[in-house]
Amino acid sequence: MATIPNPTTPLGDAEINTASAAIQRLVDALDLVLFGQRDLNELVVTGVLARGHVLLEGLPGLGKTELVKGLARALGLTVRRVQFTPDLLPGDITGNPLLQDVDGRRQFVFQPGPIFANIILADEINRASPKTQSALLEAMQERRVTAAGETHPLPEPFFVLATQNPIELEGTYPLPEAQLDRFLFKLEVRRNDPAVLQRIVQHREIGVEPAVPTVLPREEFTALLELARRVHLPEVVANYIARLVHATHPGGSAASAGVRYGASPRAALALAAAAKARGLRLGRPHASFEDVQAVAQPVLGHRIILDHTARLDGATTAGVIEKLLAEVPAQAKPLPGSLSAAKIS
Repeated sequence: MATIPNPTTPLGDAEINTASAAIQRLVDALDLVLFGQRDLNELVVTGVLARGHVLLEGLPGLGKTELVKGLARALGLTVRRVQFTPDLLPGDITGNPLLQDVDGRRQFVFQPGPIFANIILADEINRASPKTQSALLEAMQERRVTAAGETHPLPEPFFVLATQNPIELEGTYPLPEAQLDRFLFKLEVRRNDPAVLQRIVQHREIGVEPAVPTVLPREEFTALLELARRVHLPEVVANYIARLVHATHPGGSAASAGVRYGASPRAALALAAAAKARGLRLGRPHASFEDVQAVAQPVLGHRIILDHTARLDGATTAGVIEKLLAEVPAQAKPLPGSLSAAKIS
């Protein structure tokens, strides 16, 4: 029987090169679905490699749903689509115990809901009531569902990829903060420029899904998830993450002026996991300061809450994070002058 490598075992060059090539194939497959959005596709792949859930926000018709379906096809995973509507009930997602005849006796038998799949496409998640949205909390955090006192594990791997319309649109509800905190990334799907629109017109038809090959079978993908866990997180990078998250809180830094609530410890764990996944995607055995900075916006943007006055003054969480990245030094202490001034001859 093959042994599973210890998460602390350093990655070898062959493992890194193979993993990086496989991840690039996956990103290339998503490029077949969403044209002209390479950065977004890379972040989606980084999110799932970090075993995180992803929230996609954008106006209707930009390809959010097709992107999630294309990801499932590229990975060969089971996907269930749940259309979130105002009349949707929690049991419609998780499942319900139903009274059935079992061996001549009437008893309740749990009937699994659509959440029992590898990828849940929560379509227009903010059109359902907060009560229904909250039905996903246990599943997203603990990968299980509890119904009638019984706990049912969800399939592995398990991801929630949700789409939502901007909250300014009619018929939307803001997601509860506790649920937002369980999304690793919140990503904005932007409109296309004329060149990309022309490509869409030439290569797409209404009602016809783009053909996406399976580039990473389930076994290879689960192996990649284990490799992402083994990416080394240097102590100095972990310290940078801790200081960055601490600085999001009121009084933690000058940049946090106007912040009512900062990021949680879950955000620090999310930054670490996303930085490690990005390092693997770029072919490195370790996470770096630059990896943390690259994922800071999608990790922290939905976890920082501004006060009313700051919002009226036009402040945004994106602006706060930009100031934090500029204010918080990567190194806790500056290098000695003899080192910083040293030159390689």
